[in-house]
Amino acid sequence: MRSFDLLLVLVFLVSMEGLVHGQSPSLRINFYKKTCPNAEQIAHDIVWKHVANNNALPAKFIRMHFHDCFVRGCDGSILLNSTANSTAEKDSIPNLSLSGFDVIDEVKTAIEKACPGIVSCSDIVALAARDSVAYQFKKPLWSVPTGRRDGSVSLASEVFANLPSPFSNFTTLVQNFANKGLDVKDLVVLSGAHTIGLGHCNLFSNRLYNFTGKGDADPSLNATYASFLKTKCTSQSDTTTTVPMDPDSGVSFDTHYYTILTQNKGLFESDAALMTDKHSRNLVVKLLDSNTFFKDFGIAMKKMGNIGVLTGSAGEIRKKCSVVGS
Repeated sequence: MRSFDLLLVLVFLVSMEGLVHGQSPSLRINFYKKTCPNAEQIAHDIVWKHVANNNALPAKFIRMHFHDCFVRGCDGSILLNSTANSTAEKDSIPNLSLSGFDVIDEVKTAIEKACPGIVSCSDIVALAARDSVAYQFKKPLWSVPTGRRDGSVSLASEVFANLPSPFSNFTTLVQNFANKGLDVKDLVVLSGAHTIGLGHCNLFSNRLYNFTGKGDADPSLNATYASFLKTKCTSQSDTTTTVPMDPDSGVSFDTHYYTILTQNKGLFESDAALMTDKHSRNLVVKLLDSNTFFKDFGIAMKKMGNIGVLTGSAGEIRKKCSVVGS
């Protein structure tokens, strides 16, 4: 084979390797190596400083990244503030419980001071998700290809149609994920993020008090667990009380979420839905193994982080993450 042909084959194989592991050809590891070499370290240090004092942040940042990517792609649109003429994504009902925006802003301010106009807000969100989880292990569980650019549109009206609902059944969830180029394995693996974080009572209390409209409980929910949940969520109208999505292990990033699924203790209908399909159930059992879960979660996060990315000359690099054209 001629050297030129061999070179073409090698380039093709490298490109395919990136795509198989969820990396866009336009995104790459250490994208800012020459233009802002300390960017990732700056983000890492600020995120770790905050996680050390607030163990709820890893769940917050994974959720922020997820909600960003599922609406208009991973373009930082979740960070934009509403304007007089337009209500932004962050002010839609599913996003009102998001937090951690202040930490993103702190990271952005520090990076702007080091390298003005270089690093996107969308990349900072992706890095914060990775680095916040890494604090528990003192090392990252996945790498983050960077090079995203920021979008200029954020519409609350687009959120419900794109974000998976905690009330969804398996068929609907599979379609939600397929719409974003993700498969059943990605659905089951990324649902494992529910091993950390809290759920609001009103998102599952129908399973306790009025599942079919007859004042009944969801028969697929563990009865003992349902009784416990009733002591926390005393009515369907409770919109403020929260409970851990993973009982007994709500701040540790681990495989316990899959353990509770096998015990019929998934909090949301969307959690329980993972046990209603044979292929999905088999994946749940495989993900009980920590090494398998950590490896697959990293792959799925990189794949999710590639949804609808803006690269090259598309989009912009915001100077202030909450304002377009800043």
